[in-house]
Amino acid sequence: MSKSQQRIEQVSVLDYAAEGRALARINGKVVFIEGGAVPGDEVDIQIVKNHKDWAIARVVGFRRYAPQRVDPFCLHFGVCGGCAWQMLPYEQQLAYKRRQVEEVFHHIGQLRFPEVKPVIPADPVVKYRNKAEFTAADREFIPEKDWRSGDRPPGPALGYHIAGRFDRVLNIHNCDLLPEPVNRLRNQVRDFLITEQHRRGYQLFYHIRHHTGWFRGLSIRINRQQELMVNLIMAYADPELCQALCTHLQQAIPELDTLYYTINPKKNDALHDLQPVLVSGKGYLLERLGDYVFKIGPKSFFQTNSYQAEKLYEQVRQMAGLSGRETLYDLYCGTGSIGLYLAAHAAQVIGIEQIPEAVDDARENARLNGFSHAHFYVGDVVEIWNETCIARHGTPDVVIIDPPRAGMHPRLIGQLLRIRPRLMIYVSCNPATQARDLQQLQQAYQIDVVQPVDMFPHTHHIENVVRLVST
Repeated sequence: MSKSQQRIEQVSVLDYAAEGRALARINGKVVFIEGGAVPGDEVDIQIVKNHKDWAIARVVGFRRYAPQRVDPFCLHFGVCGGCAWQMLPYEQQLAYKRRQVEEVFHHIGQLRFPEVKPVIPADPVVKYRNKAEFTAADREFIPEKDWRSGDRPPGPALGYHIAGRFDRVLNIHNCDLLPEPVNRLRNQVRDFLITEQHRRGYQLFYHIRHHTGWFRGLSIRINRQQELMVNLIMAYADPELCQALCTHLQQAIPELDTLYYTINPKKNDALHDLQPVLVSGKGYLLERLGDYVFKIGPKSFFQTNSYQAEKLYEQVRQMAGLSGRETLYDLYCGTGSIGLYLAAHAAQVIGIEQIPEAVDDARENARLNGFSHAHFYVGDVVEIWNETCIARHGTPDVVIIDPPRAGMHPRLIGQLLRIRPRLMIYVSCNPATQARDLQQLQQAYQIDVVQPVDMFPHTHHIENVVRLVST
């Protein structure tokens, strides 16, 4: 057996590392362990990647469980991979997330920062997601324990991709992160298609490698009033079959408020360049955060946890400390939700976003909430937010930055250092890239608040909000 396939038994798990991996040390070498181990477990592992000073392994067996373990609540736990921290008590999840922020700020950013505040916990910790996307496959992924026993013949699937595998789909029967009737609707779609496939005698579920089959998947959004917006994704037009499926869902799911379908003949799953077709309903959902209403369409970006988004935006509002006289710039503004949440307390809000549909949503949301002093522009932040923009709208008093996971463009960091707004609030879904950016900004700014917010319970992900004051 090669070193990269080596099996090692009775390994003591010592700690957690980045990205939700557990950590052990074997003969001085750091081993990062995937597969549901927690500190205090004793496990057998298989090395999958071996380097001189570190290795990556996966759990192949448990010898002893840590005393703090709790029973996972999901029947797909350990296979789906979506919420891999179910076996940790929620208080420990929060403690590890807080430490994750501390460690990347120390080791990646080498930053000077005050004590990281306790993570703002989520409530609820299940059934909190307002969006889900499910992929169809003509053959479901069968976990090893099931195919070895022979008890589970593979059938078609409608569920989630296995982590790291675009061609493997786990059949999801119940996802505990989703409120009802999302699970019921997905199962209705799958059952309808299985029945129709048997009746018609040809393949309806999509084959992702061969690009055959009709049904590719669906996207579901739900607001806190339990109204549903559904987008059915098909590989080609079949008006009779599409109408039959839509009619079935309208009759079976009374909470279905808006129904779309999208024809995607491409080999990739991207929908941003395709136009959804409205079948029924008003075409959007409304979600209320605090005192404000936000319109969500089938292609809108919106925080996937509405409950925690409200807490996150409230933190940003408190950190900004607005008096009503400030000019606020919202960079990477998406649909403008953060800037609009603060707009009542600012003299003007200027948002910049690269995705045209998101800016359309931002402008519509400004209109819905009566904010004539909020303006939104389409384009690359680096190109749009310059001296010309500032000359038109005024010197920034507060700048909010909420970039994608990759963090800020280096040129934007240079512009921030040159323009030097008095106060910046950096919201990040990736503390590692946030720490990298803050390292550059620290030459002109002091970090005076670090506040993590748990947007995704039972996962290792953490949102982090940092306030920076010009020195």
